[in-house]
Amino acid sequence: MKRIILALIICSSSFLYGQQKDYPIQAVPFTQVKLTDNFWLPRIEINRTVTIPASFERCQSTGRIKNFVMAAEKQGKFCTTFPFDDTDIYKTIEGASFSLAVHPDAKLEAYVDSLITIIGKAQEPDGYLYTARTINPNAPHAWAGKERWERERELSHELYNAGHLYEAAAAHFLATKKKNLLNIALKNADLVCSVFGPTKKHVAPGHEIVEMGLVKLYRITGKAEYLSTAKFFIGERGHYTGYDPKSNDSWKSGAYWQDNKPVVMQDEGEGHAVRAGYLYSAVADVAALTGDDSLLAAIDKIWNNVVDKKMYVQGGVGAIGDGERFGNNYELPNATAYNETCAAIANVYWNQRMFQLHGDAKYIDILEKSLYNGLISGVGLDGKSFFYTNAMQIKNSFQHKNMEGTRSGWFECSCCPTNLARLIPSIPGYMYAQKDDNLYINLFINSTMDLLIGNKAVQVIQQNKYPWDGALSFNINPKQATAFNLLVRIPGWAQNQAIPSTLYRFQNNSTEKPVIRVNGQPIEYTITNGYAYINRTWKKNDKVEVNLPMEVRRVVANENLKDDIGKIALQRGPLMYCAEWPDNNGKTSNIIIPASTHFTTEFKPALLNGVMVLHAEVPAIVVNNSESVATVKQSFTAIPYYSWANRGKGEMMVWFPTQVKDVDILAK
Repeated sequence: MKRIILALIICSSSFLYGQQKDYPIQAVPFTQVKLTDNFWLPRIEINRTVTIPASFERCQSTGRIKNFVMAAEKQGKFCTTFPFDDTDIYKTIEGASFSLAVHPDAKLEAYVDSLITIIGKAQEPDGYLYTARTINPNAPHAWAGKERWERERELSHELYNAGHLYEAAAAHFLATKKKNLLNIALKNADLVCSVFGPTKKHVAPGHEIVEMGLVKLYRITGKAEYLSTAKFFIGERGHYTGYDPKSNDSWKSGAYWQDNKPVVMQDEGEGHAVRAGYLYSAVADVAALTGDDSLLAAIDKIWNNVVDKKMYVQGGVGAIGDGERFGNNYELPNATAYNETCAAIANVYWNQRMFQLHGDAKYIDILEKSLYNGLISGVGLDGKSFFYTNAMQIKNSFQHKNMEGTRSGWFECSCCPTNLARLIPSIPGYMYAQKDDNLYINLFINSTMDLLIGNKAVQVIQQNKYPWDGALSFNINPKQATAFNLLVRIPGWAQNQAIPSTLYRFQNNSTEKPVIRVNGQPIEYTITNGYAYINRTWKKNDKVEVNLPMEVRRVVANENLKDDIGKIALQRGPLMYCAEWPDNNGKTSNIIIPASTHFTTEFKPALLNGVMVLHAEVPAIVVNNSESVATVKQSFTAIPYYSWANRGKGEMMVWFPTQVKDVDILAK
């Protein structure tokens, strides 16, 4: 009987859900977009054929799967390090589900089902699912506390595990239409909703994501309690009296957990950057679904603070290793930059939601910056080696313990590899969006996309060589003549804007304006909120061409960024560039790039799976016989930042001095 009721709820959820508020702009699902490009499609294929299988194998070999088996048997000893290790299986299942949605694979689907069976057996009768306690309730993990939820605010990660379970279950159900994992998730969510609430147990989840997960379940089932509990958890932040509000220590003040103030009073990015990004994403979800303007106003303020004062030039966030957290305003050191890969992923989630709320291309500008730079830098070209942190420089003279410049196959805390496994298959879902008769084109990737506009079928075919070339082509093929607005994002970098704030700017502005042609004829266009609006009645084989200037840009930083004074970074199109040791005489920390430097570009198909490199002749500082210092002219090559650390260990630089001001003297 329960299964029949669930099926009815799921079948009717679109009706129930249609009566609610929601994002004014809806993303076109990734399942409606078929990629044909040479940049993202190979990455998605490597994720499918290498990253996901390697992740499952490592979950097996490290004991993560064994923890579930022991929980089902109620015997043994939790055999991994962290109580949140359960989530690595959930996240990999989520990535596998996204992959299955567009690439059916009976063997993979059967393996996922076998894992779901193991997970289901580990679930306690009332829905509780947390192997770090269930294996031996009398001796749970040290972070867990003696009773359920006792240490949720700080260390237990019980609700964090639940959130990733919900995200995986939603992805698996939508991909396969099977309810085996969804039933497990709903049983757990019902328990959570019965325990926490205004007249029940109060807590601000220590590591946010349960809020996002509950929203996913609400969207599938239409069950209002899931949405109200997500909002309750958000509202719990900032009310705990156990912190010292006057402390400058983020741990003692609660800022580390974004728990020092109520969310509606927060106005800057604080604390653990991944937790923060998940919180802000959930706040956007709840604001959209409930119409709570106070929540919307809060994340608008926080977004402005992060983009104006707390973001690295390659889109990374979370500058400080101690606490994996945001620093103070303008605290963006290069030598010890943290930039966790998971934080870049959370930043993509957040900015997609901000776009869906506001319809402004500046959010996609940040999403694109993170995606093409500080996010995919986190996975090696082999698909099975990773960065937990993403450095801004590697010097032989200074090696930060987290910035050694080599990738790892796995980590003791392996949140980043499994997060990449779930994000990468869904990238086509960030390309298009729709509001009424407005079709937004946000990302530029060779593809075919089908959708309905006003109940009329429309197909859009993208053809380009992005991010290497700015010539974009869009074939618009409605089944019958259809009037709608086509909104093509004109990236900020193509409008002389390095970032939608004062944090970075281009030193060399372009005089070239993006050119748009419709059926071969140049058109005049206006840009509103970062989009070129093209309104017409579209007919089959209409063609829109957009040419974006792809000059090499010198990026300079706000004067408050002390590490970057007198230096430049290099950008071409959406890509940030770096210099790496194999291309620059084995060293990069001695390179100077004067203002007069002229750059040429060259596409090298055999290098790093095919990259556009920058060439120039620049001065470099050399030491003669350990006694004298001089500058010599040498050839300089820069590669896309995302591609570094795939050729061994050595120096790397993003920011380059424009002149010699000082020389470090090191004693051995």
